[in-house]
Amino acid sequence: MKIEQGTMVALGYGKYFRSDSIVGIEPIEEGRGPGKRTQIYIDGQTTPITASRSEGAILRDLVEGANEVTFTREHTELLKDILESVSDIPPMLRSIIRDQGQWDLDRLEEQMRDALGLGESE
Repeated sequence: MKIEQGTMVALGYGKYFRSDSIVGIEPIEEGRGPGKRTQIYIDGQTTPITASRSEGAILRDLVEGANEVTFTREHTELLKDILESVSDIPPMLRSIIRDQGQWDLDRLEEQMRDALGLGESE
């Protein structure tokens, strides 16, 4: 784990806590609905804080170093930009690229959408 002293973790609702002060994470199961909410237990506090983020998102921020989170976000944005550019390539040019360059842009576009967790035409 890479929980570092002084690293802030966003809990949503404008709440931030130091990663080293978070001692427990518990998903709110009842009435959770589409908005994932989580109870966060903070060292020295008797009642948990309600976070608007899912336990998975908070846990990822806790165990990944700040540089890794930034690195991942930058690469995700880069992949989105490439996907947008590839999506704009017209069918005739795609055919030429597939025939002459042995690149299947339809397959590449599908793989990028899968990697980003996007549907067919989001």
